[in-house]
Amino acid sequence: MSKIVLRAVNISKQYRLGQLGTGTISHDLNRWWHKARGKEDPYLRIGEANDRSAKGGSDYVWSLKDINFDVKEGDVLGIIGKNGAGKSTLLKILSQVTTATTGKVKIRGRIAALLEVGTGFHPELTGRENVFLNGAILGMTKAEIKSKFDEIVDFSGVEKYIDTPVKRYSSGMMVRLGFAVAAHLEPEILIVDEVLAVGDAEFQKKCMGKIKNVAGEGRTVLFVSHNMQAMSSICKTGILLKNGMIDEIGDINTCVKKYNGLFNDSVIGIASIKDRLNRTNSNGNILFSNIQALSDGRKTWDFRYDEEITFQIDCDIKNDSEDGLLFYMALSDPLTTDILTNIKVVVREKTVLAGEKISFTVSIPPKTMRVGQFLLYFTIGDAKGQQWYDVVDSNVNLPALTITSIDMDPHSNMGLFSIPYKLDVKA
Repeated sequence: MSKIVLRAVNISKQYRLGQLGTGTISHDLNRWWHKARGKEDPYLRIGEANDRSAKGGSDYVWSLKDINFDVKEGDVLGIIGKNGAGKSTLLKILSQVTTATTGKVKIRGRIAALLEVGTGFHPELTGRENVFLNGAILGMTKAEIKSKFDEIVDFSGVEKYIDTPVKRYSSGMMVRLGFAVAAHLEPEILIVDEVLAVGDAEFQKKCMGKIKNVAGEGRTVLFVSHNMQAMSSICKTGILLKNGMIDEIGDINTCVKKYNGLFNDSVIGIASIKDRLNRTNSNGNILFSNIQALSDGRKTWDFRYDEEITFQIDCDIKNDSEDGLLFYMALSDPLTTDILTNIKVVVREKTVLAGEKISFTVSIPPKTMRVGQFLLYFTIGDAKGQQWYDVVDSNVNLPALTITSIDMDPHSNMGLFSIPYKLDVKA
C-alpha cells in the first residue's frame, strides 16, 4: 500500500481585510492577554466565510477553513475551484511559503513548488545562476544540479538567454525555466499552480507530459489549473474548493463535473441568447434564440462517455432568405483552441420567411467523444455557405461541454474521438 507523503490536518487561514498585520494595538493586546491565559485567539471566532461575491459584516475572513486530506506517494492530485476559492493560499501553506492560522501540515520528502511567475528567481542573476540557486534551495548538491543542467536548459527552450539576467526574461520564459528546474531536480513532491497558463500551447503540452512522467516515477504532484481537460487527463483524484472549504474530494471526474455545475447555474447563455446584444458576427437575418444540450431529455452540459449528446437548436427568422439555412458546429481544444471536429448540415434548402421559427436537433452517438472538456462554436448561415447570419460560442454565451468516464470501460479515456467504421468479414 502506498505511504502517505502529505497530510493536511484542520488547515485554516484567516486574514484581516484592508489591513496589514492584525490591525490596532487594542487587537494585539487582546490577543496577547488571551494567549497569556491559555485562551483561544478571540478573533478566530468572528471570521466570515471566504465568499468574495458578498460584502460581509466582519473585518476578518477565512481564506481557508477546516481543510483535511491525505496525499499518497505517486498521486497526482488536482485542486480546482473558482477564482478566490483558496487554491493558491492552500498551496502556499503546503509548500511552507506561509503558515496556517490553525492546523498543521505533515510532509515526508522534499517539496518543489512553482507558485507564480519568477518564484525563487533573483532578477539580477542570470538564468544559469538561478538554476543553481533554485537547486540549492531545493536541497540539491552542486554536482547533482550540474548533472541535470543541460537537460533543464533543453526542456526550457531558453538556451540562447541562459546567461542573460532573468529580469530581461518575459513571463513565459521565466515560467519555462522555473518549471524545468522544479521538474528535473527530482523532488518527492512537485506543486504546480496555474502559472503554466502563461506558457504557449507547445510548452503546456510538454509540461503535461512531464507531469505524467514525474507521477509515473512514483513521485507526487499537486496541480492547480482551470483547464478541466488537463485535469481529467492527468489526475485521478481531486479536491474542489468553494469559499475556502472543501466542497468535494475524491474522483477527479466527479470534482470536475461539480465544478462545471458551479458555472452552468450562472452562465450567460441559454435564456439570454435571444436577447444578447453582442451580435458582432451577425447580419440580423436569422438569429439563434436557444441552444441547449440534452441527455434523454435532461438539460445538461455534462455527459458520460456512454451517453448520446443531443443539441436542441431554435432559430428566429427576422428577414426573408432565399438561400435556405445551413448549420455549422465545431468543437475545439480549450488548451490550444484547435478545431477537433465539425458538423455541417443543410437544415433548409428552400426560402425561409420572416417570422418563422425553425427548430432542429443534432446528435452525437454514445462512445464517440472521449473524456475531456471541449469548447463549442455554433454558426447559422445560408445553405450555399456564402454568408453567416449568427454566431454563438463557449467564450461568450455557452458553457463548455464536459465528458466524464465510466469505470467499466477503460478505453473511454483514450484519444479524443472514436472513428466510426464498417467491417465486412468474409469466411
